Amino acid sequence: MRRIRTIDFVTHRRPEETAAALEQLLALAREAGVTLSFTPDEASKHSHLNGDGVVVRENPGPPGPGDGIDLCLALGGDGTVLSALREYAGTGVPVFGINFGVMGFLTTVDREEMSDGFRRALAGDFEVLSLPAIEATGARGRWLAFNDVSMHRQQGMRVADLQYCVGSQDVGRVRCDGLVVATPAGSTGYNLANGGPVMAWGVAGYVVSFIAPHSFTARTLVVAPGDEVSIDNRSQEEPVDVTIDGRPVCTLGPDERLRTRFLADQGALAQTPGTTFYGRLREKFGRLATLV
Repeated sequence: MRRIRTIDFVTHRRPEETAAALEQLLALAREAGVTLSFTPDEASKHSHLNGDGVVVRENPGPPGPGDGIDLCLALGGDGTVLSALREYAGTGVPVFGINFGVMGFLTTVDREEMSDGFRRALAGDFEVLSLPAIEATGARGRWLAFNDVSMHRQQGMRVADLQYCVGSQDVGRVRCDGLVVATPAGSTGYNLANGGPVMAWGVAGYVVSFIAPHSFTARTLVVAPGDEVSIDNRSQEEPVDVTIDGRPVCTLGPDERLRTRFLADQGALAQTPGTTFYGRLREKFGRLATLV
């Protein structure tokens, strides 16, 4: 078990849904002698949280080594967990997710198990899974994705014309609605919807798949972890939108290039002891089938 002294937390954008949960968390944290830390942004969403055991971080940006945070608690869906993973990338601080979303594939426990989850988090009673990320670099910036980097043609514009290379080797050029570069954790998301393979967590490598390719020969490609994938927009006029973990970050203009590479051990995801990828896959996707 880990020694937990200070927990940072992040919540999704509907604070009324997590208000009662945070009151319960604060009561349990005070009993356990654990401090709750949150950013001014979170403080504005949860002004009812105050008093002993609550600290608003002076630094609203990514936490640094001197902040003394032992765990990040994420109350929301997969998007909230991904935001927390990006914020704590490279720090070794585990992210413990409570599912307030629909799928919650990355969350540690479901909402119905919230009380037990809080106690586990406060006691440090969890295992930690190391997650890789994809670094995307282009003329307009650098980003880190724990699920996927995707490129989409813009609404009302022509189909995208994308060329992709592995290292210095040209692999293909595809007219399509877009392209997705996914980690194993992200392989069950957009990549799976494209017909791409599910990659078990722990697999070293990443996958490239296409959104509505206008070709019979476009095939999903699993890429070795040491190989860089670059994508060139070969359109003469049309830009494409670039998203990181589902959030728009920039456009890729005509003749511009985006480089992606696999980075191991960037995130730390908390799991209840005994959790396996295959059990999670069966549970989450089985449940989703009952909701549609």
